[in-house]
Amino acid sequence: MAQRRRQRNTRKDLYSEVTDNIIAELEQGRAPWVQPWGGVEGATPLGLPENGATGRRYSGINILLLWGAAIEQSRSCQTWLTFKQALSLGGCVRKGERGTTVVYADRFTPKAERERVRETGESPGTVPFLKRYTVFNADQCDGLPEDLTANAPDLPEREIIPRAEALITATGADFRIGG
Repeated sequence: MAQRRRQRNTRKDLYSEVTDNIIAELEQGRAPWVQPWGGVEGATPLGLPENGATGRRYSGINILLLWGAAIEQSRSCQTWLTFKQALSLGGCVRKGERGTTVVYADRFTPKAERERVRETGESPGTVPFLKRYTVFNADQCDGLPEDLTANAPDLPEREIIPRAEALITATGADFRIGG
């Protein structure tokens, strides 16, 4: 029973931690889902955060958490790794660096439930779980392959397509590019 209560408290604490993180960003006037317009020198590059070891893009609430951390810490890339992933790629996290919490949510079917389903043929009941991981931006690591730590390429100059411009003008809509 004590273990079950501890698991619930940990899950609730994780939910609270994520919520508090987003509220703190908003109170400081930063919305982690809003990127600044233009190419501000030294600004965090646009793009979705991705795991440097797997190449998988982060999803859900993790995008907001990692964007917020990257903007707050003025990171030059959107590549993130766990401590062990940095080591496996031949690098290391610099001493004193603080990581950013990301979450993994899923469901699993307990063994007893799988056995019950085999016997009865009913639909299985699943148990949701939430797990936390700490990740570090590639900027916080030394010795990583260069392709992980390279700055994001500059965005190409805006190309004007005459037919598209004519179509937009013909609509009479008031389009504004800026912020």
